[in-house]
Amino acid sequence: MLAGLRERLANLRAPFARKPDDDGSHRVPVRDWVPSSSRPTAVQGIDRTFIWVVVALLALGLVMVYSASVALPDNPKFARYASTHFLTRHMLSIFLACVVVVLVLQIPMSEWEKWAPWIFVIALVLLVAVLIPGVGKGVNGARRWIPLGIMNFQPSELAKLGIAMYAASYMVRKMDARENFFRAVTPMAVALGVIGILLLAEPDMGAFMVIAAMALGILFLGGVNGRMFFLSVAVLVGAFVLMIVFSEFRRQRIFAYLDPWNPDYAQGKAYQLTHSLIAFGRGEIFGQGLGGSLEKLHYLPEAHTDFLLAVVGEELGLIGVLAVVAAFFWLTRRIFHIGRQAIALDRVFAGLMVQGIGIWMGGQSFINMGVNLGVLPTKGLTLPLMSYGGSAIVMNLVALAIVLRTDMENRALMRGGRA
Repeated sequence: MLAGLRERLANLRAPFARKPDDDGSHRVPVRDWVPSSSRPTAVQGIDRTFIWVVVALLALGLVMVYSASVALPDNPKFARYASTHFLTRHMLSIFLACVVVVLVLQIPMSEWEKWAPWIFVIALVLLVAVLIPGVGKGVNGARRWIPLGIMNFQPSELAKLGIAMYAASYMVRKMDARENFFRAVTPMAVALGVIGILLLAEPDMGAFMVIAAMALGILFLGGVNGRMFFLSVAVLVGAFVLMIVFSEFRRQRIFAYLDPWNPDYAQGKAYQLTHSLIAFGRGEIFGQGLGGSLEKLHYLPEAHTDFLLAVVGEELGLIGVLAVVAAFFWLTRRIFHIGRQAIALDRVFAGLMVQGIGIWMGGQSFINMGVNLGVLPTKGLTLPLMSYGGSAIVMNLVALAIVLRTDMENRALMRGGRA
């Protein structure tokens, strides 16, 4: 009887026993089943929720860009455009971005680490090229774009990705210098200074603010001494204050932000802000309905780019705005989680770079929303994934594809495979 019981127990344990590999070693088997179910379930290799949130933001952005731009041909400035001009170009940008994303997902993070310094150098070269007459294209007094036929490429968008890669690569290479201020901070400060000079020459202070936040954030997350970090932040904030003090244009923007309804500013520097606030006020809780915005009818400038959220607020109301805010909050939080997970798996470059992308997406969306709501001074920053802009959409999706690739490699490592 006892022998029969032992035999039955041995049969029960057999499926779960460790079996020797070809080399004779014993390894813990990887289980891809759920104990509560009799049906095997493969471990999910890709974050479908992440993808659906991105797709939802792209789809809502596409609809709102069309709604915000459909009446633009009534303006003499856009008289030669069809009512679907911006819609079709935005769809083309998303299509091109999706093609690039498929390619990016095939590239291992180890390759990005090798290319990081070169991508940063290419970004610097393009930032110089955009300032050359005949190469760069000027719009509304700013020279920020390089015409490429099917779209205008904005080098500052590549610079955001470039600084995330370079800063992460730099921290990995200089781990032993984190406690030495000059060795840890000076090279990054020089790189940031060069980018700042080039961006302020365009001018594009908004992009510089995002890039500076990314660089400092990666330094901090990479373990740079806290006192050094706060000193760097103080120096950078001081530089921004000096730029505002010695620039009449920027100083007037601050005054207009502080008192937008002042008659001296309402029809000048605060014109966009006041009409953005009117749009949110008209939207109330549930909005005026899709297509029901009045502010987009030549009252609110750049309604399809910088102030797209105001149109969302007017047409979809508080509910629509909160949905957008929640989506960006979830996306940013998820990106940081993927970055922390990569660092926990000893993939420091991938983890720091992904967290830098999280600062980019979260910081830029926060600034754009703050500007639209009057919480921050007016800056020329678009809402990621939603606002009209070809190169911005492409680079946003490339950055998120790198995040997704990092997550896929994390999952492979946690299943016992290789990245």
